[in-house]
Amino acid sequence: MAEVEVFVGSIDQGTTSTRFIIYDRSAQAVGSHQVEFTQFYPQAGWVEHDPMEILESVRLCVQKAIDKATADGHNVDKGLKAIGLTNQRETTLVWSKSTGLPLYNAIVWMDARTSSICRKLEKELPGGRTHFVETCGLPISTYFSALKLLWLLENVDAVKEAVKAGDALFGTIDSWLIWNMTGGLNGGLHVTDVSNASRTMLMNLKTLDWDKPTLDTLGISAEILPKIVSNAEIIGTVSDGWPIFGIPISGCLGDQHAAMLGQACRKGEAKSTYGTGAFILLNTGEEVIESKHGLLTTLAFKLGQEAPTNYALEGSIAIAGAAVQWLRDGLDMISTASEIEELAAKVDSSGGVYFVPAFNGLFAPWWRDDARGVCIGITRFTNKSHIARAVLESMCFQVKDVLDSMHKDAGEKGEVKNEKGEFLLRVDGGATVNNLLMQIQADLLGNPVIRPADIETTALGAAYAAGLAVGIWTEDEIFASGEKVKLATTFYPTLDEGRRNKKVESWCKAVSRTFDLADLSL
Repeated sequence: MAEVEVFVGSIDQGTTSTRFIIYDRSAQAVGSHQVEFTQFYPQAGWVEHDPMEILESVRLCVQKAIDKATADGHNVDKGLKAIGLTNQRETTLVWSKSTGLPLYNAIVWMDARTSSICRKLEKELPGGRTHFVETCGLPISTYFSALKLLWLLENVDAVKEAVKAGDALFGTIDSWLIWNMTGGLNGGLHVTDVSNASRTMLMNLKTLDWDKPTLDTLGISAEILPKIVSNAEIIGTVSDGWPIFGIPISGCLGDQHAAMLGQACRKGEAKSTYGTGAFILLNTGEEVIESKHGLLTTLAFKLGQEAPTNYALEGSIAIAGAAVQWLRDGLDMISTASEIEELAAKVDSSGGVYFVPAFNGLFAPWWRDDARGVCIGITRFTNKSHIARAVLESMCFQVKDVLDSMHKDAGEKGEVKNEKGEFLLRVDGGATVNNLLMQIQADLLGNPVIRPADIETTALGAAYAAGLAVGIWTEDEIFASGEKVKLATTFYPTLDEGRRNKKVESWCKAVSRTFDLADLSL
């Protein structure tokens, strides 16, 4: 008798696009659909999304991916056993319990409107910028959800009134989607997972629960917060009105944590995801390591209610692929993002040009929200190929800055190396199809870079978590990485150390030029 087909669906709700990918039992994609959605920029430094548009983008992707897989002969209707969800982290919204409608647009993770709230808290709190680090692992920054929620509470009357009336629900994008997919007004579940909760500044990293002293200090009511669950458990089932009605949602992780799982990162292993931003995470196992070098202490994943909690050190870079989008949409230098590789390859160096994409400030390891973008070293010799190459190099320099900090924080014991004593960086995300970018990354690190056959590891990680919870895969199968590495492409460094050091020195000079530019006159 033929084996019955089994499938897991994965919703990957990112910063600029949404996709739904259907995986079979061997974790191969059999159907997918992706749509971009609108980015709103109401003022300089502000970025918003329409939560209703995001919800509809998910609905559309689910339907189209199922249609495609079915047209290819897969019985998805019968074989779909679980749904995993992964999402852009920190992006914050508040909606009405009684109408189900958002009370304001979602404020996106890279939005910098809360800088004055950050400054005020830094002055008022005895611990300054690091006041909450001991409990949540995060510094006070425009990046995290709690500050965005404070802005909504202070500036949006509808939010203030709904909180007062007991009608407000706060959540990151995972909470919004799960609430709507499990019934919405008719009994929708108000939950988030430990990885998304760890990015709000409100969760205690040790207890994995909302931290009461933090809530009291910030004046945030626990009533509006979702329940925290693990990354791999049956959260609820999809309600009527969805094409996947009755299927359990059994995996949920923030996008960078999902990518770690998709890359099967064990303790001591690191991955870098190149998307709108770039995010480097090192799994530190069950040990919480407090960074002394500008990184974040965060959760890696917790694969079940009773499973051990894995923690991570993270370096977040606000602008990576977004700089390429800027060349395309802002400057019309290229017409598609993929053209940058050919343009940059026309020259063998950036010709002394250094580009620092501090569009809304700099995240790790610098944490300077007063920084703004610079392009320096320009001469009459400079052409657009040099600038394109400098943009690619800027992503790789930023990743190197973070990894250097990681090496200092984790120490020799905290990292796994190969038999040659090399630290291997696993990479994923859309930008990694660019071979020149990957070669520049290996050259600037002086270490090999490994790109898996399937670069969409974020969606895969969410599928793994969901499948694990319903018994489709075991943890051993997910972490059996030997087979995956055979199918990977490895980029080896070719740049000599002397030249690498000189380039890094020039990059640091360029970064120092970005500081204290936020108040340049219009």
